[in-house]
Amino acid sequence: MRITSLLVAFVLAGSAVGTPAMASPEKAPNTVSEISDGLARALSAELTNNAVRNALTKLAPVTPVDAGALDVRGRLAAVIDKADADLLAVKGLPAGSTRLAQIRLGDASMVAPLRAGAAPLVAATPNDDNATEFTAYNPGGKAETVPTASIPKRPVLFVDVDVKTATRLGMAVIDQATGNKSARVARAANGYWATQIKSIRFNDVEEPWFKGDAEIFAITGGFDLNGDVRADTVDMPYLDDENHTYYPNQLILHWNRYKYSAADIVFMEDDGDTNYLALAKAIIAALAYITDTGAYVPLANAILDAMPSSWWTDDPDYVDSCYAVTVDANWTRTCARGNGTLSVAPFWVAGI
Repeated sequence: MRITSLLVAFVLAGSAVGTPAMASPEKAPNTVSEISDGLARALSAELTNNAVRNALTKLAPVTPVDAGALDVRGRLAAVIDKADADLLAVKGLPAGSTRLAQIRLGDASMVAPLRAGAAPLVAATPNDDNATEFTAYNPGGKAETVPTASIPKRPVLFVDVDVKTATRLGMAVIDQATGNKSARVARAANGYWATQIKSIRFNDVEEPWFKGDAEIFAITGGFDLNGDVRADTVDMPYLDDENHTYYPNQLILHWNRYKYSAADIVFMEDDGDTNYLALAKAIIAALAYITDTGAYVPLANAILDAMPSSWWTDDPDYVDSCYAVTVDANWTRTCARGNGTLSVAPFWVAGI
């Protein structure tokens, strides 16, 4: 079966799909939280300097910015470069492909006290959505514990991962690993039918105040034209907030890729710790033993079963699933978990 052979080839020759050069465990932290915490401590040491504090005050980054924006004295370049390299490695992304370390204020309400002279705390974004407290560093590096029950009045600067960029790169890692390249898709001379998202809304995107915006992506599952299972990824960078309806008109299912007229969609959220290389391997392994029975078979459960138990705590969060979306689907429906409301319609993609 094609996906089984891909699993073997992918595990033995990860570099062929952009596997990053992994640093040895003794040379690099093992988690995003450890990397971010180390960078937070380094930034807190710099915040004793007036020039750095003034730069932060002017920046007041409610919207995330590159961590290098606070390196006004040129003392943090090596630390930030090392953090970026380590983040790419632990997220299973190609070495040197981008810079991921970024900083942001925890909430817009912190801008005023920061500009009024309040000394900021610096912290790694907590890994656990249900965390009741986290460790933050005063200017100079002294640690203190901050509760999460309410938004602090004192400014908190979070060291974070650029999950929008990481998700975009991660989708490519998964698609390349599963062999789902556009070149493999059959082309119809006059065009083909697709399913378009007319509107989408989630009641909960699993993000507390200290996590910032959500980063939703979808994994679609179905049988390809050869009767092999396939999993495609769809980046949804516009989906930031819960209880907000979006109207993206995004194409999510391309029916020229599928043998049957039904497929599944699983919505996930990257909190920053997602290792896309590991996720790709898990999906391939889960789907490798599913065979074509001559009819549509739900694949959403197999995709969800592929997630290691640790990923159900925070990395990545399961948002919802929509089963048996058909080629002629033209409806608004609540998905299986009851968290998402999806409105779809057929869309004709004309040939060139």
